[in-house]
Amino acid sequence: MAAISEIAPDIYRISVFVPEFNLQFNHFLIKDEEPMLFHAGMRMMFPVLKEAVGKLIPPSQIRWIGFSHFEMDECGALNEWLQIAPQAQAVCSEAAAMVNIEDFAIRPAVGLPHEGVLKTGQHAYRFIKTPHLPHGWDAGVMFEETTKTLLCSDLFHQNGNVVSITDKDILGAHREAMLEDQKGPLMDYAPYTLKTPKILANLANLQPKTLATMHGSSYNGDCRQALLDLNEVMKEIFGKEETSLWK
Repeated sequence: MAAISEIAPDIYRISVFVPEFNLQFNHFLIKDEEPMLFHAGMRMMFPVLKEAVGKLIPPSQIRWIGFSHFEMDECGALNEWLQIAPQAQAVCSEAAAMVNIEDFAIRPAVGLPHEGVLKTGQHAYRFIKTPHLPHGWDAGVMFEETTKTLLCSDLFHQNGNVVSITDKDILGAHREAMLEDQKGPLMDYAPYTLKTPKILANLANLQPKTLATMHGSSYNGDCRQALLDLNEVMKEIFGKEETSLWK
């Protein structure tokens, strides 16, 4: 079942917890004249997610389907949504639109350039390119400018069935999750490069009020500092040669 909570004005977190993975998969519906669903979710989760969206708006009214990068929990069910929402289009990075979605999706996507803005009525989304952060050269995030909510995908990943939103520290839980994943096949979950500090600093300069995370609790504490501190956690875990598969 999906748990629904409003984490910012008009922004609803739809969370599905999968015990086998000890992980929440979070999707965000933003009500507006042109509603946005950020994270299409996996195909296997589509019936559950569709039912949850239906408690907020008729699913056929979805106009935009956003995501960070090409991955099954980000856009696996994209075509299922496009089939039931006749006006819907995917919105993503230019790279994702060109090299993935043009072939994958049944309808053309809108590829946004860096700092490109999509307006949906009362809300406006600024697209920020974040190549290889959290992963994938097509990666990016969306900053909803009216509520100052950063739809930040896998950044701040936390394991467990946690609360929907918190102002308490999430970096500790993120660090634990990443260290736990180092023991398994997700060992190199996120590359740490010379560009990582600058990308995170640029996101911090947006001064978001809420971090809408794909896995784990959303955050409404000091988001700017959390983004700056995330660099240190990533550098510790992913920035050392001995943590790489390529020893």
